[in-house]
Amino acid sequence: MIDEHAIGERYRAVAGELNERQRRLWAGAEALSHGRGGIAAVARASGMSEQTVSRGRREAAAGETLGPGQVRVRGAGRKALTQSDPGLLEALEALVLDEARGDPESPLLWTAKSVRHLARALGEQGHQIHFTSVAKYLRELDFSLQGNRKTKEGSAHPDRDGQFRHINQTVKDALDARQPAISVDTKKKELVGDFKNGGQEWRPKGDPVKVRTHDFKDKVLGKVNPYGVYDIAGNEGWVSVGIDADTAAFAAASLLSWWRGCQNNCVGACG
Repeated sequence: MIDEHAIGERYRAVAGELNERQRRLWAGAEALSHGRGGIAAVARASGMSEQTVSRGRREAAAGETLGPGQVRVRGAGRKALTQSDPGLLEALEALVLDEARGDPESPLLWTAKSVRHLARALGEQGHQIHFTSVAKYLRELDFSLQGNRKTKEGSAHPDRDGQFRHINQTVKDALDARQPAISVDTKKKELVGDFKNGGQEWRPKGDPVKVRTHDFKDKVLGKVNPYGVYDIAGNEGWVSVGIDADTAAFAAASLLSWWRGCQNNCVGACG
């Protein structure tokens, strides 16, 4: 039995560093190694068409070469997506960059920035693209994945999008009525200082966030319970930090502190 998941993992690990011909040859060689059924399996795992994988298999078996810089026979192939869809790169960059928080049509952003989610989000905007192409264009925009390589995501609830659309609409209604709309979050006890956190994000290439090498607790600063309140309309944050156990009373006190701190004027005429 062919392990398509493993094929997909291998492909995604190298696809961004290969040109079109190299990706085709890789897929062809992979299909050759699996024998019968290899072409279909590699096509499903990589997102390539069976025709492309089959061609790569023939090229890999024949050992044919092209001139320097060539990736396909002259005149072959289709136009790049960026030629047929000029607004694609701009739409992709807008999805990735944090500045999108200022979009008045979407006060809440909930799409995780994996290439699959980005491909789906682009599709909803009318830009048809495969997730492997999203990764390629992100690199062209000078983004790279940085941080821990823990990329597996849990399965989504079937009503997940509906839930968030409802929340998003409720927030928009509150903002239109000049009523406060906030997001809150709390975490387990955190080390105080410039320590590494789990996860990863797209950042300009060669510009990772610098943190300490070792996660030894600072004897002076220790650990705290952070609780954050974010005012969506004002684009302002309020963070309460406690040293006791994280309780409902602490959460309520944090919200009360925020409300008193903004003196009921954080969203203009909110009552």
